[in-house]
Amino acid sequence: MRHRGWLAGWVLAVAAAGAAAQQPAAWTVRPEWVQAHEDFLASDALQGRGSATRDEQVAAEYVASEFEGYGLKPAPGMAGYLQSAYVEPAMVRGRQRMRLSDAPTGQKTYNAIGYLAGTDAKAGTILLTAHLDHLGVGRPVDGDAIYNGADDDASGTTAVLELAHALAAGPRPRRSVLFVCYGSEELGGLGSTYFGAHPPVPLKELVANLEFEMIGAQDPKMAKGVLLLTGWERSNLGPVLREHGALLGPDPYPEQHFFQRSDNYSLALEGVVAHTAAGWGTVPTYHQPNDDLAHLDVPFMTAAIQSLIGPLRWLADSDFRPEWNPGGRPVRQ
Repeated sequence: MRHRGWLAGWVLAVAAAGAAAQQPAAWTVRPEWVQAHEDFLASDALQGRGSATRDEQVAAEYVASEFEGYGLKPAPGMAGYLQSAYVEPAMVRGRQRMRLSDAPTGQKTYNAIGYLAGTDAKAGTILLTAHLDHLGVGRPVDGDAIYNGADDDASGTTAVLELAHALAAGPRPRRSVLFVCYGSEELGGLGSTYFGAHPPVPLKELVANLEFEMIGAQDPKMAKGVLLLTGWERSNLGPVLREHGALLGPDPYPEQHFFQRSDNYSLALEGVVAHTAAGWGTVPTYHQPNDDLAHLDVPFMTAAIQSLIGPLRWLADSDFRPEWNPGGRPVRQ
């Protein structure tokens, strides 16, 4: 009996050890990874990643190579990690605006897209996004003409990259996850508009979209370490993610209409529950040459990204499907 008891205990111990080995290890976002992305994307060498420029293309190629290195695959129907469209000027009521075209003229803009396939093809897809372009070279301020865009939006691009890094390193989630960094947001959301018209998966299959915009600095109106979520009251997505540990809270700037001013909005108009997570909503470096590496709060960025890994992993494995609150879904005017 003693022998049997010892053997049974040994078997249970081995089984427990095996089960523990199958559990996903805790993932830690390292600040040097965050800094490395920023050092490249916001460097003077990329000349501010101007919309629909070669520098934007270089940034998109960098993001695509990181996606591939993390083990992500091209999205369904795509041969690679880049989605491109032509950008052309158009005259609208006497003013020049930019438009998208499939014709081989004009300049190209690029979306970098990576795909993590889930285990349940019917469970839907989560979309995590940011924009990778900025203003390029412009009017000099104190002798500096490069608008680096370290916060706007290399910081959001970094968040998408590190969330892809973390989620791809764990077990395959139940739901699929699309990671997208758009081009030409600064020209009027052209990259996200093109993506919405040419999605790799049907829009009806998107469970939720979380955009990351300017997470490089703490907002003084928010609790320490917390990102604001635009349109907080419009759906149940933000409160549920916060319940699961995400450092998110209501947007304290309703008068700024931030919900309508980022790439999430074009998808929200299509019915997708889509919001933007951001840091300092009215940061003084906004669209200035001093939006550079020296003005980033890398520890804040790192902790904010870290707080989202568990909640997003939960969302990717759960049955929960976010919904608009009554009157929360935007409508086209």
